[in-house]
Amino acid sequence: EGETVGIGASGGKDSTVLAHVLKVLNERYHYGLNLILLSVDEGITGYRDDSLETVKRNQQQYDLPLKIVSYEELYGWTMDQIVKKVGLKNNCTFCGVFRRQALDRGAMMLRVDKVCTGHNADDIAETVLMNFLRGDIARLRRCTAITTGSEGAIPRCKPLKYAYEKEIVLYAYFKKLDYFST
Repeated sequence: EGETVGIGASGGKDSTVLAHVLKVLNERYHYGLNLILLSVDEGITGYRDDSLETVKRNQQQYDLPLKIVSYEELYGWTMDQIVKKVGLKNNCTFCGVFRRQALDRGAMMLRVDKVCTGHNADDIAETVLMNFLRGDIARLRRCTAITTGSEGAIPRCKPLKYAYEKEIVLYAYFKKLDYFST
């Protein structure tokens, strides 16, 4: 009770379902959580524009505060600018690292106690397999934990970790949730 929880919001089905479920449970069971949507704008033309509009609609639908942190604001550049300089090779890897860091920085700005992300069972299985094939034992251990975070960092939790993507899609469909889909 009284904790502030940042919800990593991309506008996709996973984060939209997560925000909806946390909002409903928080109200139904009087958990007393302060929920905040936290979104990252990488600055990729045509990539995040529509999904950010969905996040903004979700903010109004769920009556939750929203903070959008941008690479431009945090780092002084966008992914479009990086790609122009270094090309397309490995840009997804770089962007993923910067996105996680941006989420952490946004969480610190908001002084949240925890960050929840919409990672589902399919995401976890993919990450486990990838880390197993790489032989990365440290990451393998971390990716299977429900709550993660190094010393001094804001803890992250994955409440949908045991929900399959199909279940999330069905939930979103039957609840008529507004989410971005490519």
